[in-house]
Amino acid sequence: MKRILLFGAGKSATVLIDYLINQAPENNWEVCVADADLALIEKKTKNRPHSVPFAFDISDETLRKSLISLADIVISMMPPALHILIAGDCLTFGKNLLTASYADNAILALQPQLEEKGLLFLCEMGLDPGIDHMSAMKIIDEIHEKGGLVTSFKSHCGGLVAPVSDDNPWHYKISWNPRNVVLAGKAGATYKKDGLELTEKYETLFNPLHVIHQSLEAAGPLSYYPNRNSIPYIDLYQLSQASTFLRTTLRHPEFMQGWQSIVALDLTNETPTYQTDDLSLCDFFALHFKEKNIDWAAFKKGLENADLFQHQMEFLGLHDNQTLINKGYCSAADVLLFALETKLVLNETDLDMVVMLHEIEYQLDNKKHIVNSLLVVKGENQLHTAMASTVGLPLGIAAKMILNGEIQLKGVHIPIRKEIYQPVLNELEKWGIAFEENEV
Repeated sequence: MKRILLFGAGKSATVLIDYLINQAPENNWEVCVADADLALIEKKTKNRPHSVPFAFDISDETLRKSLISLADIVISMMPPALHILIAGDCLTFGKNLLTASYADNAILALQPQLEEKGLLFLCEMGLDPGIDHMSAMKIIDEIHEKGGLVTSFKSHCGGLVAPVSDDNPWHYKISWNPRNVVLAGKAGATYKKDGLELTEKYETLFNPLHVIHQSLEAAGPLSYYPNRNSIPYIDLYQLSQASTFLRTTLRHPEFMQGWQSIVALDLTNETPTYQTDDLSLCDFFALHFKEKNIDWAAFKKGLENADLFQHQMEFLGLHDNQTLINKGYCSAADVLLFALETKLVLNETDLDMVVMLHEIEYQLDNKKHIVNSLLVVKGENQLHTAMASTVGLPLGIAAKMILNGEIQLKGVHIPIRKEIYQPVLNELEKWGIAFEENEV
């Protein structure tokens, strides 16, 4: 029997856990799920055969090493900064590793040792990054195979609330790690447009005028903000001749307008400043404005849509004297995180939605071609969300392929090779995760 070790049982792991446990009998697997919250693991594994819940503190080095040494493959759904702890142990004990996170410099630095030991660390194997790479490379490879030259590449993806559950002024609810929402865009963004490499600062990143012009009936009008640094993916996608290359995150225009003001108010500041015990959300906002010398009325006068932002801030607790933070010594970002988790929660009957759109232009036989590839996935319920499906299923499918010997790659990889993306995309279609492509 082969043992799959999964670290993390949070929001994005639900469908992955189900997939692994359901596949376990026919593949002779044991699925060990390790998380600090035993009740959460048991809620998701449901005491099913082939599943082993394990309460675990990731900082417990002895126990962590023991678990990894007994595994045949390891999947990490932990926060990105913790992957390197798991990666180091996987290297020590000769275990393949899967993550849905970006392949950072610490992981990439392990490349020579991984190749020497014959190990595979497959990163960026979730939704974005993950399905975006696979679906884009499928189209790009097909264009290259028929002799086309890609001149423009834009890839957009967003975890959104489904229209049926869209009932707040932010047009957003939390379906994945909320801290990532709070800290999104802090490093700014770099991308290529019309032959120029452009950099946008954090303060101007959330521009509601960055709009999607494609008709997205399932989602309504959407805006986007550029992701981190798109430039390294130009060579990875073999698109050095493209004059435009841009990877983005989708949000509703109202969210973008509001978040631009959130940034301007310094509410994403990560410096611990406030004692929040017995402090209400209303008291926090008043204290923060005082600390930052912000005149709330004057600030609103400078906004294009002041009424909307007033409504959004009220929704987050601007006048809420009842909700106490009680998180000890906190930063503004910590309190904002608390407000999002409290006010923008995905309720039991709510549905989320994932939207991904590739806009690709290419030249072939002296003609301009435009390919639009659209994915829309809606969640089933509060636990089996579209986000959990699109992040978890690629990881589960890849784990199965590695254990069955169908992927023989060594070193650090992301899913841009046909031997990975083709079978994974084929199986994802069976789960209702399929793109609609049209070409002009």
